[in-house]
Amino acid sequence: MAVSPTLPTAADALRTQQRAESLALRLPPLLVAAERVAATVAQGVHGRRRVGTGETFWQFRRYQPGDSVATIDWRQSAKSAHVFVRETEWEAAQTAWLWRDSSPSMNWRSTRSLPTKRERADLLTLALAVLLVRGGERVALLGSGIAPSAARSIMPRLALHMTAEAPRSDGMGLPPPEPLPRHAQLVVVGDLLSPLAEIQAMVAAFAARGLRGHLVQVLDPAEETLPFDGRVAFEGLEGETQMLVPRVESIRAAYLERLSAQKAGLTAIARTAGWSLTCHRTDRSPQAALLALWGALAREAV
Repeated sequence: MAVSPTLPTAADALRTQQRAESLALRLPPLLVAAERVAATVAQGVHGRRRVGTGETFWQFRRYQPGDSVATIDWRQSAKSAHVFVRETEWEAAQTAWLWRDSSPSMNWRSTRSLPTKRERADLLTLALAVLLVRGGERVALLGSGIAPSAARSIMPRLALHMTAEAPRSDGMGLPPPEPLPRHAQLVVVGDLLSPLAEIQAMVAAFAARGLRGHLVQVLDPAEETLPFDGRVAFEGLEGETQMLVPRVESIRAAYLERLSAQKAGLTAIARTAGWSLTCHRTDRSPQAALLALWGALAREAV
């Protein structure tokens, strides 16, 4: 006997809508935005996974959902109440280690119609993680304490950590010198306005271990053009003394020259280390910056 299909009623539609809204509420808004940006870039891009083997032990870490059972080290797990995974140097090198600047200076925007630098840095960082995980690659957020993973379950945890993380009290705008595995990749996202000597020291320290890296400079358009006129009081976000400029237009040329020197210095630092540099303004499409960054990572994988 043929059974006629049951058509959904208005009540069914309402229940479905309520379930969808409930599910959406569980996802951090940052992750929703990152998924959207990554989806537009994913069309036409190619993966960057490499084939290789490696038996050099790197570390033990706690088992997480999504890990292969084959990677469990039963001998180490038997020593405690937890299950541990054994990672090799090659596996660790396949991880893309991401870091974005959370110093107070990133919480700035020139107008309310623009995102803060931190909001855009968070979006780019998480969207890149989405692309990498979709390609089956492992990602990790440097300094988060969240173990590297290629499982999609890592995305909400990364988003929640990035959203809830308080600004760094030390005001440091560069990643700490953590002992990352050799031949891994590191992506550093921030305004990169720290002294060039400090940036060079950071890049040199990671490059000395064989890490390939990518610098992403995120700036507000006002930082690139200094569009103000007349008497302006500039207040720092990291405890700097207020500076009152009677005529901003009188210092514009010197400011732009100094910014140009900073960018030239970043270019030279990246080139010397064999790293890439992507520059992005918060009034421009995040998709363009993400595509450029993805292209840089893909070239490294060849």
